[in-house]
Amino acid sequence: MNPVTAQTVSPEAPPPPPPARRRKPLLLVGLVLVLAGVGLLGYVAWEYWGTNIVSKNKQQDITNDLLNSWDDPAVGDLLGPSEGSDLGDALALVKIPRFGAEYVVPVIEGVRPEDLAQGLGHYPGTALPGQVGNFAVAGHRVTHGEPFRDLPKMREGDEVVVETADAVYTYEMDTDPNDLVVQPGDTWVIDPVPGEPKDTKPDQARITLTTCAELFHTSDRLVSFGHLVDTERKRG
Repeated sequence: MNPVTAQTVSPEAPPPPPPARRRKPLLLVGLVLVLAGVGLLGYVAWEYWGTNIVSKNKQQDITNDLLNSWDDPAVGDLLGPSEGSDLGDALALVKIPRFGAEYVVPVIEGVRPEDLAQGLGHYPGTALPGQVGNFAVAGHRVTHGEPFRDLPKMREGDEVVVETADAVYTYEMDTDPNDLVVQPGDTWVIDPVPGEPKDTKPDQARITLTTCAELFHTSDRLVSFGHLVDTERKRG
């Protein structure tokens, strides 16, 4: 008698999930992608439009406060900006005729993000307005009020007017900002005499303007140099 052999029985495959169960993970993934896209668009909209609205309103408030303090000055206001100004202090107002008659932007001590969000930032340690040395400032081209958006339009001979509590200083630009592009580490541009050794004794009052070389993210910086041509004292 032949032995009885057991037949191998393959287990039955499980039935496919219902269509609704298969679609649910796809719907969740799609929802996450949509929400991420909406969030990204919202962030971009805030950066390129929302921050401009907030910063321009803040700059106008600072401008008004400065003008009011100069009209009704305290003892400290009469002295103008000082060497010991704190980061975030408003020092002066800048007017650039090339950018239109309405262009007035406050200068804030410091170049931190919070300083540049309120106006043009004054590089700490550089000269103050009207001083012999290098009055160096930075400004955004896009976002946060974009005060230097049109800096590439400036040309040699253009004027930059800087008003403080006690004087109005007029600088004339010596270079076209499109002619010099540097990296953030090229700090020689804010030296007392740019292009000369750091210990070179300055012989005149200069101004340096810096901003991003492109409208979108870049580490390149446009730079323009100028010198003081006129000082008008307000008092005395």
